[in-house]
Amino acid sequence: MKWFLILWAGPIALLGSWYGLSYYDMSFGIFMLTRDAHDLVFRIYGNVLGLQPETIPPLVARAIAVDSLFVFAFIAFRRRKQIAAWWRRRRAAGQAASAQDLPSADSLSSAP
Repeated sequence: MKWFLILWAGPIALLGSWYGLSYYDMSFGIFMLTRDAHDLVFRIYGNVLGLQPETIPPLVARAIAVDSLFVFAFIAFRRRKQIAAWWRRRRAAGQAASAQDLPSADSLSSAP
């Protein structure tokens, strides 16, 4: 499971880092991090896909969000027994705490 998360998060982190650095032209002397390379990459993708280059980043962000939902759903499915046990313990602790907050029947009957 650890490798699954690493292999999922690694490319997303790499893409996000490249996009952020190249969008704001923080190149550190590396051509691939310049704004010119950023525009060139999206122009090439736009021509290949037949889309405007400005429409590609929101599509990629939406794809990452949907993929992330699938990854987290897969993880939750794999750990459903642990999650259910945690939920039951949490509910039991909440019910015990609320039962302590309620006044007892003896204190209600002796109240003036």
